[in-house]
Amino acid sequence: MYVLKERLAKLNPPVPVPNHCRIRLDANESYKNLPDYMIEEIQRMVGGIEFNRYPDPFSADLCKGFAEYYGVDPNCVVAGNGSDELISIINANFLDPGEKMVVIAPDFAMYQFYGELNEQDIVAVPKNPDFTVDMDRVIAAAREANANLICFSNPCNPTSLGIDKSDVLRLTESVDSLVVVDEAYMDFWDEGQSMMDQVKSHNNLIVLRTCSKALGLAAVRIGFAVADETLTRVLKSVKPAFNMNTVAQTIGTALFKYPDHLRANTMEIIEERDRLKKALAELNEKTGLFEEVLDSKNNFVVVRTLQADAICEKLRERSISVSNHHSFIRITVGRDWENRELAEALAEIANEIKL
Repeated sequence: MYVLKERLAKLNPPVPVPNHCRIRLDANESYKNLPDYMIEEIQRMVGGIEFNRYPDPFSADLCKGFAEYYGVDPNCVVAGNGSDELISIINANFLDPGEKMVVIAPDFAMYQFYGELNEQDIVAVPKNPDFTVDMDRVIAAAREANANLICFSNPCNPTSLGIDKSDVLRLTESVDSLVVVDEAYMDFWDEGQSMMDQVKSHNNLIVLRTCSKALGLAAVRIGFAVADETLTRVLKSVKPAFNMNTVAQTIGTALFKYPDHLRANTMEIIEERDRLKKALAELNEKTGLFEEVLDSKNNFVVVRTLQADAICEKLRERSISVSNHHSFIRITVGRDWENRELAEALAEIANEIKL
């Protein structure tokens, strides 16, 4: 009888959270869909696809569009079926079973998931109580473990905080490990903090980016890895040959033809985030519902509260969904009216919960 490996036998597929809420502020998606004129352009371009042909294995036009938008060398870019695929490819090919991977907890869960799936040893370095990162501690842990890989998001999902570029650079130059910096939310912070301009001078650095957040293309699943030409060659060699289907490549290529729209959209989301953060801080001053409203470098706002479970349940009763992390709540920025209804609901909940 065939016996599954233990690490596989204990797995269950993720169960999509049934979400019938009227206001959905739980998944860090952009609240803005593509405008009609962009959808019309995408439809025109998709109509020209030869569906009987395999896709371009290197997504050349898509990578060129990304490179022009962010000002990087297209020869240093690899496209993936979302950042998740690129994370899994890196874990599976740059580390062997039993080798060490450093993560900074709490962080995006998929880093640790793929490490464990590939039987790597996970070294989790805890963040400070205020969710900031002690980079000296991370460097020391990586050296002590003789880590092969260090992986973290910047700015962070789910904490909403960023690590200064100087600290990320110091980490990269202080270890022999491969350093993977997931910059999925960097558009909402400061491109001057990005490490993409450092990949050619650091042969142990991979930077991940995505179209799912600021660029509003979560449905299509497009991610990118930016690295020096050696690491890029390796990534192109080990990824599935046709990992990016032609429809996705075509849609992504069309998206990058409208850089002014993308930048304006991003600025609008940042402004809406700041209004939401201000509204939550003012609510907290009046009600004391939260322990703290954190600063945010992302398209969401984090509030610390010992009442997270109760608050999230009462929001669901009002058909509003947010992301419950039990000691804190992550609230994706929504449309203006959605954010106002959220604030009004929280004011009601503050009167209902015994603080």
